[in-house]
Amino acid sequence: MTCPICHRPTSWARNSWRPFCSERCQLTDLGTWAAEQYRFPGDPLTVEPDRHETDTSG
Repeated sequence: MTCPICHRPTSWARNSWRPFCSERCQLTDLGTWAAEQYRFPGDPLTVEPDRHETDTSG
């Protein structure tokens, strides 16, 4: 298999960072997720506020 970040060959067996080839590639991927740089195609999802949280009438 190949590392999804650097595309170097890597093995699954005895690899602490799988599917990545190294800790560096694993942390690079984590940083990309944390920076919200991965996107799924399609319309953005909106979350409707819970009716009970916004109702102040008692």
